[in-house]
Amino acid sequence: MHRCQPPDAVVWPQDAEQVGRLAALCYGQGVPIVPFGTGTGLEGGVCAVQGGVCINLTRMDRILELNPEDFSVVVEPGVTRKALNAHLRDRGLWFPVDPGADASLCGMAATGASGTNSVRYGTMRDNVLNLEVVLPSGQRLHTAGRGRRFRKSAAGYNLTGLFVGSEGTLGLITAATLRLHPVPEATVAATCAFPTVQAAVESTVHILQAAVPVARIEFLDEVMMDACNRHSKLNCCVAPTLFLEFHGSEQALAEQVERTEEIIRHNGGSHFSWAKEAEERSRLWAARHNAWYASLALRPGCKGYSTDVCVPISRLPEILVQTKEDLEAWRLTGTIVGHVGDGNFHCILLVDPEDPEELLRVQAFAEQLGRRALALHGTCTGEHGIGLGKRQLLLEEVGAVGVETMRRLKATLDPRGLMNPGKPPQPRTGGQKLGTQHA
Repeated sequence: MHRCQPPDAVVWPQDAEQVGRLAALCYGQGVPIVPFGTGTGLEGGVCAVQGGVCINLTRMDRILELNPEDFSVVVEPGVTRKALNAHLRDRGLWFPVDPGADASLCGMAATGASGTNSVRYGTMRDNVLNLEVVLPSGQRLHTAGRGRRFRKSAAGYNLTGLFVGSEGTLGLITAATLRLHPVPEATVAATCAFPTVQAAVESTVHILQAAVPVARIEFLDEVMMDACNRHSKLNCCVAPTLFLEFHGSEQALAEQVERTEEIIRHNGGSHFSWAKEAEERSRLWAARHNAWYASLALRPGCKGYSTDVCVPISRLPEILVQTKEDLEAWRLTGTIVGHVGDGNFHCILLVDPEDPEELLRVQAFAEQLGRRALALHGTCTGEHGIGLGKRQLLLEEVGAVGVETMRRLKATLDPRGLMNPGKPPQPRTGGQKLGTQHA
């Protein structure tokens, strides 16, 4: 939905010192700066709406320091989550935050990403211990202090939290210290079908209320399940479906599975399929991660747009049922999939980019869904970020005082408004576009 707006130049620095020199040079000349990780974001966060220089960080791809006894690792911005987990494979450790795409870990920090494992392991906000950030002036900031990797602190403002989710508007993340987790002793996954969307989501709420320590709970509506069957060659029932996964000891898993089955059957669930072998589980979750491509295959030649609201889990049944009705009312083709264990779900809308009337309907639907989530005490974005499409919804979510506070913070760190300009919070005056005098 957010068409590419390329920068005037792209630079590939090799280390943080070069990033600092680049930032200082651009800032001194009034040239906009756009940080780039792997480009997997869905809200136009790397679109160069005012031109300028894109600082592409993909060649800074070293794992700088591993501290297995402290369950922490320091990575450069070019390291992706799959590369890190491959490096950790023989250490009995892993990094569980999994947005689906093989995203840059520092980019995941910049957007406040999460994903399928968040219900148990938390989001990026819970798993970033320290950040090295190059400020627009070229200075390097260590948000928790140089080399520090503690789990808790009461020392002053939470600078790390300020930059997690900042979407490149305050500085360039050149290293992240991340929290690692032990690989579970045993893992089991399952799918189960339900007669209605309401029954599936109510089961999720009941499982969480029963304190079952589930690692993943993913919801797929019947349209999405049909698409995954076709695209990934599954043989699941075409009905509202839950994908679940449990981590722990063999004994604990047996108890969790038994309790979960009891809750699901009470809510009308059926067609249980348990996957204990690694290959079988991988096939199941690969299908879930390929849901985007499975959706696109439903309407060849069309583009996809993913909504991203999150509500308190008690309001999930209500908003999901309403959303299904809205898709029909707006005459839109779309699937629903979500990390319902933490209240976050997505509509993947299929739209003809050459049909302006349909584009308007998609935009209106997305705005209505965002406002419905806000009315239910939720958020307009659970994990994708604000980017270009949700600036007005951000104002409605945090209020005028909230946005003004964000503007003041940005003005302190980026007084010229040159860091990823066009993204919220908007400064009072924008940065200058790169022109011939700067080229």
